[in-house]
Amino acid sequence: MSENKVTFGLKNVHYANYEILESTIVFDKPKPIPGAVEMTNEPRGDMVEFYADDMLYYSAPNNQGYEGNLNIANIPEDFAVDCLGEVLDETDGVLTEYADAKPKPFALLFEFDGDVKATRHVMYNCTANRPNVNSTTKTDSVEPNANELSYIASPIQMNKRPIVKTKSTDKTTDAIYNGWYDNVYVKGQTAFPE
Repeated sequence: MSENKVTFGLKNVHYANYEILESTIVFDKPKPIPGAVEMTNEPRGDMVEFYADDMLYYSAPNNQGYEGNLNIANIPEDFAVDCLGEVLDETDGVLTEYADAKPKPFALLFEFDGDVKATRHVMYNCTANRPNVNSTTKTDSVEPNANELSYIASPIQMNKRPIVKTKSTDKTTDAIYNGWYDNVYVKGQTAFPE
């Protein structure tokens, strides 16, 4: 199989919360975020530059992950509860945002289509900010509203190295590629929690 020459589109957006148990990161089963419209991920971290002897003596990248925005049709209730810390009342069915809510970290999975095969991605350590709450009046034509979710994808320590993201390639095995949304891929992890 050959590499993609181009990528386009956005689909299969999922999230998976995680917890750290005995210094091992355990991811929940990924849940879908339907209605993906657009995604942008801007690198975080400046180039480190050190000048000596009247010249640039040393430079190195400072990878602090990504600042991202995801435009989606609607924020799923599960995501609001699992990641934003909102509370769904079991009795009256009302979803409440509390000022002291603590967002919970999650992995973000998604794919971009390609001319040969879709490239699947996972960003391991994301934290989302509250989305905007807005809408517009209907006119002679109805335009659906999109919700913008902003997040930070930061490095996390896994397998003795800080990692930000992983993506599939044309060399990715079928077992890993086909199971991408069943469990969060972690290199070297052979058993996944149910």
